[in-house]
Order: sequence, then C-alpha cells, then structure tokens
Amino acid sequence: MVALMAVIGLVCGRAIRGLADAYAGRVMADASHDDGPGPVLTSHGGLAPVPAWPPSVELVAAAVAGLVAWRVGPPFVCFAVIGTALAFVDWRTGLLPDAVTLPAYPIVALALVPTGELPRAVAGGVVLAAAYGVLWFLRPDAMGLGDVKLAGLIGLASAALGWQALVVAAFCGQVLGALYGLALLVTRRGSGRTQFPLGPFMLLGAFSVLVLGW
Repeated sequence: MVALMAVIGLVCGRAIRGLADAYAGRVMADASHDDGPGPVLTSHGGLAPVPAWPPSVELVAAAVAGLVAWRVGPPFVCFAVIGTALAFVDWRTGLLPDAVTLPAYPIVALALVPTGELPRAVAGGVVLAAAYGVLWFLRPDAMGLGDVKLAGLIGLASAALGWQALVVAAFCGQVLGALYGLALLVTRRGSGRTQFPLGPFMLLGAFSVLVLGW
C-alpha cells in the first residue's frame, strides 16, 4: 500500500509541476501588462519553468505521499499531495490560489472519514483558521489571506491525529518560517522587511508531524 501511494504521488507530481508552471506564467503575464508599480514579487523559487530532468517535483511528491502513508495511513495522502502542490506553487509565485485551496477542504475531509476523527478534524480546521485569521488581522503585512485558508486545511489534517498534533504542526510551521527569515538576515539576502512565502513552511511543519506519526 505504501508503494502504491508513492506511485500515486509520483504520477501527481507531473500535474503539480504543470500547475506550478501555469501559475508562474500567469504571474509573469500579469506583471508584463501592469503599467503601475504593482505588488512586490515575493517568489523565491523563480518563475522560469522547472526543468523536466531531474524529476525533482515528482520525486518530492512521491516521497511525501509514501512517507505519510507509511506513518499515518492512506487517508492522509490526499492532504499530502494537495499540500505538496500548494507548497510548490506558493514557493514559486507567492500565491496560494483559492482554486486549489478551497476545493481541497471537502476532498481532504472526505478522505479523512475512515479515520473516524472527522468531527475533531473539522473543529481543528476552524480553530487554526481562526488563529491565523487573528494574526492576519493584527499584521496583514506579515501574511496573506491565502495563509489563513491554508491554515484551516492544515488544521483539518493534523487535528485528525489529535489536538497535540495540531498545536505542534502550527508551532513548527511558524518556527521554520522564522528560521528561514533569520537565515536571510544572516546571509544578507534580505532585511527585516523582506517578504517570502510562508505557506511552504506551514506545510513542512504539518508534513513533519504526519511523518513522525505524532
């Protein structure tokens, strides 16, 4: 079963690559038609198409899907694949598109039904989205609404393992993001006002919790 989930992740990786390239192209097109100063581009992954070889996107998707299936079971693989897609898109473009995030809610919820923990999972999604909503309201310059919507999805998946898993996933995401920001400062690649995508670090924190089987 784990091998099958990894193969599914590998196949989905090709679609993830295409999705990330499509949104990167859209960002480039919007920038070329913008006569004003426009928004600050926060992409750290680059907007050029990802080379087909080596198949890095596919291998990452396969690894995440396989590890998550091994540690916590197939019901969480759906979140793993969608989360990987969102991480790649956000890293490359600074966007967490509603067209991916919002439909993921019912899809992930349906996948989690076999766990028997759907009520707690839904409650966890609401709690984490609300917490990030407060952070966004207090500091809208530090994160976007896309991060708030992603937080709900992370809460949905992590709370299915327990409330402690939700807390650890949220904490790890924030710590990883802070460490990356600190690394930018230390290496002088950024300043205290440098913006970067938070979504990949939020998802990395969630994946860490799932893989560790918290």
